[in-house]
Amino acid sequence: MTADRNEPHLLEEVRGDILLLTLNRPEARNAISPQMACRLSDAYARYAEDDRLRVLVLTGAGDRAFCSGGDLALTMPLLTGAREPQDDWDLRVLEDPAMMDRSALRHTAIDKPIVAAINGACVAGGMETMLATDIRIAAETARFGLPEARRGLIPFAGSLARLPRQIPHALAMEMLLTGDLIDAERALSIGLVNRVVPQAEVLARALCVAETIADNGPLAIRQIKRTVRLATGVPLEQGFALEDEAKRVVMASEDAREGPRAFMEKRPARFTGR
Repeated sequence: MTADRNEPHLLEEVRGDILLLTLNRPEARNAISPQMACRLSDAYARYAEDDRLRVLVLTGAGDRAFCSGGDLALTMPLLTGAREPQDDWDLRVLEDPAMMDRSALRHTAIDKPIVAAINGACVAGGMETMLATDIRIAAETARFGLPEARRGLIPFAGSLARLPRQIPHALAMEMLLTGDLIDAERALSIGLVNRVVPQAEVLARALCVAETIADNGPLAIRQIKRTVRLATGVPLEQGFALEDEAKRVVMASEDAREGPRAFMEKRPARFTGR
């Protein structure tokens, strides 16, 4: 593996009301280092708290990989105790047991949309990261898989709970137990991704989706995501109660009055999130 460059392992760019995060270790197939995990955790927290940001787009640097998972030379040995901490990033991971969970959006609720622009291989922890996103645009060259069992390990960043909820049980178990990879077209056919496009178009298409979402009412978008998240897997009547609460919040808002008024006046709506 090539040594890391003296660049941040995660790049952040604000484009209007969209936050673009780029996993930035192309020489390591964007494997998740302790630094990347810490930066992801911090970026997610800022996104959740900043009302000016309406949609997050997550992608990988280069044209080989979205993310190849946890770095087997840096992160995994640190977590197992086989490697001593060497810098402040390592220490943060060891001193904060929830750091890796937050970097994978595990035990962390963000009620704002996340769009994945999957520019290449999306395996192991990379696929687990993708499973925490809401909408996924994949390159034709993308490959997906959870090969942990082949190394005597298990996916522990959300896949065991998330994957069987997102695709049929038998297909999820096949991916988890065999460790086999699937191509982008197969991922599309089983509902794992939304669209497959030429690699050169992945980020542009993901940003286009993000812009469409960002034009919608931000309060409505948050309530939609929150309600779907909380209602998944609960009894239907409990889901209806969550839906009723979301309706109460949204229908009492200024945005709920502005949207129909703008439609009647044939002009773009000016949403404020209130």
